[in-house]
Amino acid sequence: MVLSATELTNLPQLLPPRGMELVACGSCLPQSVVSNALLSSRVDTNDDWIRDRTGIGSRRIASEADSLTSLASDAAQAALDLAGWRAEDLDLILLATSSPDDLFGTAPRIQAVLGADRAVAFDLTAACSGFLFALITAAQFIRGGSMDKVLVIGADLLSRWVDWDDRRTCVLFGDGAGAVALQACPAEQDGLVAFRMRSDGQRNSCLTLARSGARLPLVGDLSREVGGFGTIAMNGQEVYKFAVREVPLVLADLLEQAGLGAEQLDWLLLHQANQRILDAVADRFAVPRERVLTNLAAYGNTSAATIPLMLDEAVRDGRIRPGHLIASSGFGAGLSWGGALLRWSGPPP
Repeated sequence: MVLSATELTNLPQLLPPRGMELVACGSCLPQSVVSNALLSSRVDTNDDWIRDRTGIGSRRIASEADSLTSLASDAAQAALDLAGWRAEDLDLILLATSSPDDLFGTAPRIQAVLGADRAVAFDLTAACSGFLFALITAAQFIRGGSMDKVLVIGADLLSRWVDWDDRRTCVLFGDGAGAVALQACPAEQDGLVAFRMRSDGQRNSCLTLARSGARLPLVGDLSREVGGFGTIAMNGQEVYKFAVREVPLVLADLLEQAGLGAEQLDWLLLHQANQRILDAVADRFAVPRERVLTNLAAYGNTSAATIPLMLDEAVRDGRIRPGHLIASSGFGAGLSWGGALLRWSGPPP
């Protein structure tokens, strides 16, 4: 059948409406563990001080043998295995990261490792909001009819960019990777129930990993900059105030949009930045602590990896089951934040 120009223009309206379902997940963590006690041998801190202010007890740090590509590829393969998919059936690999192995993009390296020859692969950078933003982006490709099977990966190795002599920031961050497998489904089964994304560049200076490079002579009177980056800089108080104010607002907006109440949520899954933030948001919605998913104590803040890491842990230990409704929010550098109501469709572990 040959479509007319008008039919081609109206093709999205001619196609049956589609949704996106979350069918599988995977994760990968470095083996090296840095406890609070071990960290206190380098900087002036201690376990009580760190736990009281953040809820973190230890973090995983990439070894010389680890790379963002290797961790992300292992997480992606675990998701493929759980889904029962072949890599060559993938249409898209979307990598959320702020610490790529290659500034030109690490997703194509992951595509090659997996053997996903048919998939397009690219990176998305939005720091701690990155995974949620990537998941929402992937859903649009699926809903629009151009993609059927997609892997979304959240991975970061922020240990590369931490000032390990700054006790305000070095206690916070760890390394890791998580992935989810998404596929097309009938619209009535859509697993992305509602979503919101926000940015406020006026507050960008609150959390940065800025370019830093010396200028050297080039030719004549011209000079050029030697590329490089500094270390993570953060105004912790401002970021905390931003998160406890904006995250409840965006989640309340989502619940209203979906016509749901907080009591209908099965789980609250937030970016694992600080236990105080998780507790404050849970209290705002009267969500019982046993329904707040957290692994912050073991892994710290792994940036774009925190949400898929926690999701994979809770799916594989049986807490999250098919049909469960999850309220999720990512927030951080940019400043950026967003939320999503997700319905898990995947197979049980």
